[in-house]
Amino acid sequence: MPGSGVRTDRDEETGVAVVTLDRPARHNAIDAAMAEELSSVWQEFRFDDTVRAVVVTGAGGKAFCTGVDRSAVVPQPASPYSMDDPLLRIGPKANDLWKPVIAAVRGLACGGAFYLLGEAEFLIAAEDAVFFDPHTTYGMVSAYESVYMAMRMPFGEVARTALMGSAERLSARRAHETGLVSEVTPPGDEVPAAVRCAEVIASCPTEAVQGTVRAVWSAKEAVRAVALAQAPHLVALGNLPPERQAELFAARRPGFRLR
Repeated sequence: MPGSGVRTDRDEETGVAVVTLDRPARHNAIDAAMAEELSSVWQEFRFDDTVRAVVVTGAGGKAFCTGVDRSAVVPQPASPYSMDDPLLRIGPKANDLWKPVIAAVRGLACGGAFYLLGEAEFLIAAEDAVFFDPHTTYGMVSAYESVYMAMRMPFGEVARTALMGSAERLSARRAHETGLVSEVTPPGDEVPAAVRCAEVIASCPTEAVQGTVRAVWSAKEAVRAVALAQAPHLVALGNLPPERQAELFAARRPGFRLR
């Protein structure tokens, strides 16, 4: 989709597709058009037998993704029991795609980026990658993001990352130590490393690969589904009004601790 901010490249010989979040001027933040296109890409891959493994990455080298674009306007229903989250369907699993997805991360990965990272099979990160969750700093509940990270990291690390907000960032080294990242590469090598893994996986019989993906996910799927069901209620109860969030964002303090 022209202008949507998503670029796809397929190699039919190897069976690997690379999906690139392509809004580098906005640190690959996701607006409504980009969210729609990501969902369409995953659904298209379900029916494309030439695609057997996928790498997802961000353009520009400064960021994988910084979550939802704060300038995006997301109309909300008047009912207090309903909330439209534009990021709910940006991930492969949310679109019923069970072909393996590897995330290649460089630069910033924060906030809503965890919707995508949480639905990848594993992560490969450049040495300059940093991970953080700014929600609490700006009066927002880290619900979906924390659930996704709790599937990958020890409880204490998830809690610390979510509660410290923008005051602390997780280095690629620390992310590797906690199990969030499976491999750390020199900057610029993260995508080739992810593609190499994807090519190996894509060379295996696809039925066995997709069955294995489902088996791995089934180990935590029941817990994840129950936890995610609580997320919209926690967000509705705990989020400050948008205007108050904007005030906190405008008054944010510079600086952070990298660990």
